[in-house]
Amino acid sequence: MKKELSEIRKSKYFKYVIFFRLIKKVILLIIFLIPLISTTQEEKEIDSIELNSNWKKSGKFTFLGNQSSYSYWTAGGQTSVSGTIKVDYDFNYENNGWNWDTKINTAYGLNSIAGSKFLKKTDDRVEINSLLGKKFSNNLIGNWSYSSFINFKTQWTKGFRYSNSNGEETKAELSRFFSPAYLQLGVGLYWRKSKDLWINFAPFTGRLILVNKDFTQNLVDGKTYFGVKKGENSRFELGASLSLYYKFQLLENVELENRLGLYSDYLKNAGNIDLDYTIIVIMNINKYLTTNLIFQFIYDDNSIKRLQVREVLGIGLSLDI
Repeated sequence: MKKELSEIRKSKYFKYVIFFRLIKKVILLIIFLIPLISTTQEEKEIDSIELNSNWKKSGKFTFLGNQSSYSYWTAGGQTSVSGTIKVDYDFNYENNGWNWDTKINTAYGLNSIAGSKFLKKTDDRVEINSLLGKKFSNNLIGNWSYSSFINFKTQWTKGFRYSNSNGEETKAELSRFFSPAYLQLGVGLYWRKSKDLWINFAPFTGRLILVNKDFTQNLVDGKTYFGVKKGENSRFELGASLSLYYKFQLLENVELENRLGLYSDYLKNAGNIDLDYTIIVIMNINKYLTTNLIFQFIYDDNSIKRLQVREVLGIGLSLDI
């Protein structure tokens, strides 16, 4: 019995079976939650009225999937299936000139391609951004405030570089949870028109890059891992940062969300600017079905001296939480 189980696990189809079962369970869970959320919507609205009106919160759970299948297709093609889970949540407090806005964004996605030994990630991120602002007492300044912010970024699971060696697919670990992790803390000026449009400029921003020593202890002399030197597990930077968030309705049932982050290190090569820009096109089919088109552009010469580009298109279920 143990021998048969071992042979099944070694089968090239085993990972597809596991992946399909996981996707099936997620879909069934979402279908189960839809009527539950619908029946409690009125109760949530009543409860929100009873809460302190200075606090506002909103969240969205999204499951995106795409799939292609070929059988004896003479034009060629590879069968593939992928799924991504996204959770976004906003907390906002506003009272007497004070504004505290916190956004939590997380996502994880996997892709299975026929002929590949490994499941590969399509998305993997954890980001928390919290910004506190206090309006100037001079009304002539308008929507400007003093501000302080904290931002944290990392990933959930290991990341790999895939290659082909002697006709066999191999992988080498590049990153993992908290390696790297980015922590930023800064003070500056904050302009806010609404929760869907704001800019924060922090000319005094400290950034700490954390990594696991497993990746730095065997580095070649002169090389770094996400900017961290050989044998170390952190790197401190002092610079300036700019953050922008803008979400608006592009067309009926179509929203466009922009997230931009810029950073320059005063201590080393201040003219070099790190970029993290995400564009999300949200096409709402109805209350629960949505199509998302995601573009992300990253430039960080601590990791690679090239522009990193990611694009994901998927259709799926979207629920307010």
